[in-house]
Amino acid sequence: MRLFEETGALQSGHFLLSSGLHSAQYIQCAKAVEHPRDAGALAEEIVRRLGPAGVECVLSPPLGGLVIGYEVARQLGCPFIFPERVGNGEFHLRRGFSIERGVRVAVIEDVITTGRTTRELIGLLRAVDVDIVAVGAIVDRSEGGRIDDWPIDSVLTLSIPTYEQEVCPLCQAGVPIVKPGSRKEGKALE
Repeated sequence: MRLFEETGALQSGHFLLSSGLHSAQYIQCAKAVEHPRDAGALAEEIVRRLGPAGVECVLSPPLGGLVIGYEVARQLGCPFIFPERVGNGEFHLRRGFSIERGVRVAVIEDVITTGRTTRELIGLLRAVDVDIVAVGAIVDRSEGGRIDDWPIDSVLTLSIPTYEQEVCPLCQAGVPIVKPGSRKEGKALE
């Protein structure tokens, strides 16, 4: 938690999350992994928590999961790949990336909130018939510690309330909202 506070990765305000939910706090993991030593330490902790999963490949979503996923794969000594969203918004493996059937894959994220992106990645992996052996993240704010059948191996678990727009106390108080993250440009919304 100290790293998140010192680096400015834990932010306060009024945020529109990629899930459409609103929150008074936002985790900007890019700030937490800005220095390679910090990324290395966070990845080391994820690797420790994964245990003896026998990971043969790491897959992470762009953009937020790229740095931590790469560092986890580097420490495990295995390949790192990432999908990209295509015209219809679905993830696909591109840039020559592929995974052979039966390979033991860990899905590594920066932050898991609703699990929507993680589920999309799991769907992509199931379609190519690999063995998903772990789900890891720097921060789990999912309120359940699981994505379907997989426990989330995270460095930090945070309980940060989220709200639908209709019942958001920040909206009701007139606090300006910001859309951070990589799906849309981070700016004040009207």
